[in-house]
Amino acid sequence: MRLVFSGTPEVAVPALDALIASERHEVAAVVTRPDAPAGRGRRLVASPVAQRAEEAGIEVLKPARPRDEDFLARLREIAPDCCPVVAYGALLPGVALEVPARGWVNLHFSLLPAWRGAAPVQHAIMAGDEVTGASTFLIEEGLDSGPVYGVVTEEVRPTDTSGDLLTRLALAGAGLLAATMDGIEDGTLRAVPQPAEGVSLAPKITVEDARVDWTAPALRVDRVVRGCAPAPGAWTLFRGERLKLRQTAPAPGRTGLAPGEPVVGKNTVHVGTGSHAVELLWVQPQGRKPMAAADWARGVRIAPGERLGD
Repeated sequence: MRLVFSGTPEVAVPALDALIASERHEVAAVVTRPDAPAGRGRRLVASPVAQRAEEAGIEVLKPARPRDEDFLARLREIAPDCCPVVAYGALLPGVALEVPARGWVNLHFSLLPAWRGAAPVQHAIMAGDEVTGASTFLIEEGLDSGPVYGVVTEEVRPTDTSGDLLTRLALAGAGLLAATMDGIEDGTLRAVPQPAEGVSLAPKITVEDARVDWTAPALRVDRVVRGCAPAPGAWTLFRGERLKLRQTAPAPGRTGLAPGEPVVGKNTVHVGTGSHAVELLWVQPQGRKPMAAADWARGVRIAPGERLGD
């Protein structure tokens, strides 16, 4: 089939690579978000998907909005049979959905209808899911509600961050998306409507969502830290400044600490929660680089009675 691929971040690149490598399909163009400021100099930088497409000699379209007439006119000229999508980052209007004969097919990183929305992997970890996965589905105007072509499953490991899990899902999902394109072309795949039950939503994680509540159980605290890593980064207050928590671990053997109460050992930092303690492993003070929590604690010299979260 003649394809126009839509995607923006690094997590979409494996799927683009899988389609470029396919002998059955032609990636005629790529649609991605416009160049964005990055780095200290805030220079405009092309998205990872745009950079990969340019390396492969593929035409790149960067509409400010996917309803722009110039973009729609070019899309019609290209005349794709199907438009696979991975983390494009903008809503597709109905007028764009009508262009490809076989529709727009999205690779979504959850087992639909669970975790519809912008942050499915983060929410799966924060909710304590033991299994998640990726789904390919036909895009319609609802939120991730279209009929599903196929799924792959993936175990959520006890120490997974959202970055770890998303990396694995991107690779597994790339194969799923390529296989979905094959099945659509040869007629062996039919999209199946999602069940009405089991729907859950995964809106974008806000900075406030990433704030640690030390009165919550230790497992919940650890899940928030892992789910918000690498971005936006879980955080707490210490001496009125924001302290990011880059890595923690539940410490069930350490009890008797009040929520937010830190205890510093020779090479350890434990903090009380609503159950047992968690151990801080890596932290990032405001305006500084990440560091070992024990090094941070030695430097700030935590006084008796001080609490994290205050």
